Amino acid sequence: MSADPAPVDVVVTLDFDADWLRRTAAVSPRLRVHHHPATDVASIPPDVLARARVLYTGSAFPTRAQAPDLAWVQLDTSGADHVIGHELWSRDVPITTIGGVSPRPLAEYVLMMILAHAHHLPHMAGLQREGRWPDWPYRWNRLMPRRLDGATVGIVGYGRIGREIGRLADAFGMRVIGMRRGGARPGDRYGEDGDAAPARVVGPDGLPGLLAESDYLVLTVPLTDATRGLLDAEAFGHVKPGAFVINAARGGVVDEDALLACLRSGRLSGAALDVFATEPLPAGHPLWTEPNVLITPHVAGFAPAYHEQVGALFRENLRRFLDGEPLLNQVDRTAGY
Repeated sequence: MSADPAPVDVVVTLDFDADWLRRTAAVSPRLRVHHHPATDVASIPPDVLARARVLYTGSAFPTRAQAPDLAWVQLDTSGADHVIGHELWSRDVPITTIGGVSPRPLAEYVLMMILAHAHHLPHMAGLQREGRWPDWPYRWNRLMPRRLDGATVGIVGYGRIGREIGRLADAFGMRVIGMRRGGARPGDRYGEDGDAAPARVVGPDGLPGLLAESDYLVLTVPLTDATRGLLDAEAFGHVKPGAFVINAARGGVVDEDALLACLRSGRLSGAALDVFATEPLPAGHPLWTEPNVLITPHVAGFAPAYHEQVGALFRENLRRFLDGEPLLNQVDRTAGY
């Protein structure tokens, strides 16, 4: 433990309960934890911000003048794209994320959508709503499951989440192709482990081939300058006919007009979309009523026992901060995530 006895003011803007806050403060007697649930800095007392050394927040980002002593920001998000453009992004202050908290439930979401598509669940739910029991030829010809054993899942963003998706897909006998940008990112990552399933891993130049081979195309990349509009009209021109797209990344990764055109042309068999360029998805948007599209309201990353998991991550990072050790999940500002 560092010999520095100076107190460290920690400001938490998420609505955590008293036990979470107590366990956080118990990391060290040096910590003074201030709880101010807020989505912007206007709701945080200025004198508290002025003393803050550590900030746990989702979207309340102070300026240098408001928090001159700030030494570390822990985001309550797995991405950092919403910080880009704020003064905080250009400061010499480490930013960390909660990446690694939700790979398993997010991977389960993806597999749920793959199975729903393969077994025609939306179609059968429609028959139920109609109170209709189709005849044998209809059932045989229209409701025969698609084969998953031997199908290919292409995962664009083959990090912690992508590898967990690959592990589950491999259990169903699916071939896995993963795309990632390159070598390992610097720093320690929360929940990091080795590849969990056999996979062919390609770089960004392998994207057209991945698109051409994938029966199920899964997006789990962060939103950066390099990934914004990654699936545009040109990319959709490479997709395998009959492919099914699952976007569990960020809405800006997909050109929604190009997606609609690809769906309406029949090249895609459908899509499952959890994220959108504008959220909430506006009423009347054509995706709401597009056939063969499953829409969920940005819930793929929800994690059971979320408070416990982010609490454990934050407490470990607090310990590291006080001991002068490298923090987990540091954002690479050059990469954008």
